[in-house]
Amino acid sequence: MSWEWDVILEHYPRLLQGAWLTLELVLFSGFVGLMLAIPLALMRVSDRPWIQAIPFAYIFFFRGTPLLIQIFLIYYGASQFSIIKESALWPILREPYWCAIITFALHTAAYIAELLRGAIQSIPKGEIEAARALGMSYPLMLRRIILPRAFGIMMPSYGNEVILMLKGSALASTITLLDLTGMARTIIARTYTPLEIFLAAGVIYLIISALLILLFRILEKRFNRHQHWPNERPKDLDPQH
Repeated sequence: MSWEWDVILEHYPRLLQGAWLTLELVLFSGFVGLMLAIPLALMRVSDRPWIQAIPFAYIFFFRGTPLLIQIFLIYYGASQFSIIKESALWPILREPYWCAIITFALHTAAYIAELLRGAIQSIPKGEIEAARALGMSYPLMLRRIILPRAFGIMMPSYGNEVILMLKGSALASTITLLDLTGMARTIIARTYTPLEIFLAAGVIYLIISALLILLFRILEKRFNRHQHWPNERPKDLDPQH
């Protein structure tokens, strides 16, 4: 058995095209999922049980069912209803690209919402009480205190969720999308070199994962920069000097 390096070099540009589509799916759906997760998490920490029930049911469904089944339900299931095929949503739901975006966004929103809920509930109560004592309104407290602190707390776990979504995005190839995995499978069907092409695709996934890990470490330091302030008082403020 000989190793076909030429096959990797010849088809690497096409693998990079698939990697770009993978990044689009992960980043776009991740942003939409984050926007959905914020109101879901705020509803989860509400004191009213009937408000908590709505996001709880949503999160329970999307965390309790496989991502592959969710993709099939949206991509294949939507076409089973004539009311959808006759609606303005059909031009979107008939496209595999948008079905993948919608599924990934709904899926990751459930996980991010739970991460954000736990982060909000772990914020020290003294910080919330101090904000109230300063007369902050609830929207202002959300913008300046609660959400920034919660994002800092959840950032390591959020980074892990994005990496999991990167790996889960390979399922987009099951609905004819030529993402990185889909492109690799197409090349293998023509060249019969599965080991070489899958290894090359795996290297690209590793590089993307490393860049995402670096990005989230930077964001973590950004949101938690107050933890890196020096504990010692400056000499010019020390009364002994």
